[in-house]
Amino acid sequence: MHHERWQLLIHGKVQGVFYRASTEQQARMLGLAGYCQNLEDGRVQVVAEGIPDQLQQLLEWCWQGPAQAEVTRVDVDKDVPTNEFHGFQVRH
Repeated sequence: MHHERWQLLIHGKVQGVFYRASTEQQARMLGLAGYCQNLEDGRVQVVAEGIPDQLQQLLEWCWQGPAQAEVTRVDVDKDVPTNEFHGFQVRH
């Protein structure tokens, strides 16, 4: 099965609203590998590898996020997977 690596940059009110923990839960449910982390500029970065259909589902979820989030934009950069991840985790 074809795998891809997607890097998502989520803009808006996405820090301090359980965005990373919720993203981790969603990515694990979809069987994706990778990580999410807060960036100093207020965005959240998500790097995920897996089947494009599952990545698309994660992208659609990221547009909404948890209840307290207010997502204004999601940038997507697609690349070749590195297969360096084992599971999905929050980076601090």
